[in-house]
Amino acid sequence: MGSFGRRQLLHGAVAAAALTAAPRVIQAQVQDGARAAMARAAAAFVAALEPGQRQAAIFPLGHDERRNWHYIPRSRAGVAFKEMPPAARAAAHELMKASLSGVGYAKAVNVVKLEEVLRQLETFGGFLRDPEKYYVSVFGVPEATAPWGWRLEGHHLFSLNFTLVPGRPISVTPAFFGANPAEVASGPHRGLRALAEEQDLAFALARGVDAGLRARLVIAAESPGDIVSGPGRADSLKAPAGVALGELGAEPRSLALRLIETYARNMRSEIAEEALRRMREAGSEHVRFAWAGPIDPRQPYYYRLHGPTLLIEYDNSQNRANHVHSVWHDPRNDFGADLLRAHYDKSHGELTS
Repeated sequence: MGSFGRRQLLHGAVAAAALTAAPRVIQAQVQDGARAAMARAAAAFVAALEPGQRQAAIFPLGHDERRNWHYIPRSRAGVAFKEMPPAARAAAHELMKASLSGVGYAKAVNVVKLEEVLRQLETFGGFLRDPEKYYVSVFGVPEATAPWGWRLEGHHLFSLNFTLVPGRPISVTPAFFGANPAEVASGPHRGLRALAEEQDLAFALARGVDAGLRARLVIAAESPGDIVSGPGRADSLKAPAGVALGELGAEPRSLALRLIETYARNMRSEIAEEALRRMREAGSEHVRFAWAGPIDPRQPYYYRLHGPTLLIEYDNSQNRANHVHSVWHDPRNDFGADLLRAHYDKSHGELTS
């Protein structure tokens, strides 16, 4: 082969490598934009707090509080919306908008509205139900050059947990959304279904699974009564159960992917696209869909989507199947565990080289 041919082969190899690397480079740049927007919004929130509130809201990144998440009524760390001065409250909403998609932000606002509904329905609601008792905490210093994170938590919507590591995808799990009631029966918010797609797509999918696969789809005759992988139980589900998406026909498989997207697209688009890309690269056909309880929205039921890069649980068992808990985990990267490990390993290597 002549020198011209060798140059052509080399040029082709370089071009192919560049084409392969280009999407990753573009994705990294997009993530950098998302990271910068979230850091600006978080810094503006911190600056708008009063000095004492700033001390209550900020924790070191390594503090145990960062993993202390829950969705039940309880005392919480951070600063509540009702305690924030107007500028900080507005900045907190901007931080939500910088981290969530438009759909996700609207969903969050609708779930918070349900506190008003519960206040009217429950005799003790005036004591526990308050749409302004949602708390913001910041972990570390919001900036582009060091890891940091933030959390929004309260009853009944959250916990939402974000971890940002330089040069790495943004971690957004565990991400808990709840809705109580799942559908408002009366009053000014009558008909509100804050998590409607999570239910409707799941039932369409379950009913679309071939009858021959039904025995493996339904893993229990009754719902477990709540999500299984709650706080302190993230490792409780090791092996995926149910039917692999690769076994489904084209239509139910498409529904399954739309259902997964519903959870991912609560986050801003760059974050959602990265999560979905990772799922596809790991093989979406390996994700398994499982159901527990009757396939009947009037009865308590539960479903799960579980694969190499995701674990999604949804339970609607309480209050006569009108009280939803749902959670999205990254099995290896909740609270950015993998991202932080890689970051510190790299930093240590640079210091010792």
